[in-house]
Amino acid sequence: MDVSSDDVEATAAFYGSLFGWDAVAMPDGGGYTMFLQDGKAVAAAGTSQSGAMPAWSTYIATANADATATSVKHAGGTVMAEPFDVLEAGRMAFASDSQGTPFGIWQAKGHIGAQIVNEPFAYCWAELRTTDIVASQSFYTEVFGWIPEAIGDDPGFVYRMQRNDDRIVGGIYEMDAMAPGWSVYFAVEDTDATVAKAEEFGAMTVRPAEDSPYGRMAVLADPDGAAFAVIRLAPEMTG
Repeated sequence: MDVSSDDVEATAAFYGSLFGWDAVAMPDGGGYTMFLQDGKAVAAAGTSQSGAMPAWSTYIATANADATATSVKHAGGTVMAEPFDVLEAGRMAFASDSQGTPFGIWQAKGHIGAQIVNEPFAYCWAELRTTDIVASQSFYTEVFGWIPEAIGDDPGFVYRMQRNDDRIVGGIYEMDAMAPGWSVYFAVEDTDATVAKAEEFGAMTVRPAEDSPYGRMAVLADPDGAAFAVIRLAPEMTG
């Protein structure tokens, strides 16, 4: 995952202060910056496109970016940036699903993506907010082969875990009150302390800390306005 920003250096300073990430600008990368934790890649940042709001983007791995881009079109999505090589790191494309929600496609070469997951302060979860879970589910099943698994029995909260072979890789849930989009979660040691620290560094709390079956979580927006979630994972969710 990566975050777009109007000021990459300021964004790097914010996440460095909040999570302890080190920032390394990529040679010939036009300002694109990798975030490292203990020398391993955990996320990245790049300059926002003209007119676009800063935001976190989720990338979905594929063995063949070109074939996946074709599948996106067949499933009713749109390829906004056709597949192209990113030096020796990989091959990527940028698309939107059948409901217009953007996401990235990544075919790894030298760079596999996040090298640390499910531990503080690294990526631990991604989920899609949608106003039509049936249509969204159909798209991601057709393109990526994800199999949905329902959780809970509350008719007011429709959530589907996404299974890829033997792994749960993300979630899709239906919610009318929020704008559709992909959300990214980072694991933390103490949710409330992280929220307080983020506010000190200029972030805004979008959703206050609350307990869930998966851990204590909150939603924040960084000083540029890009939203992300933090969660102190329940013991059974770590590892």
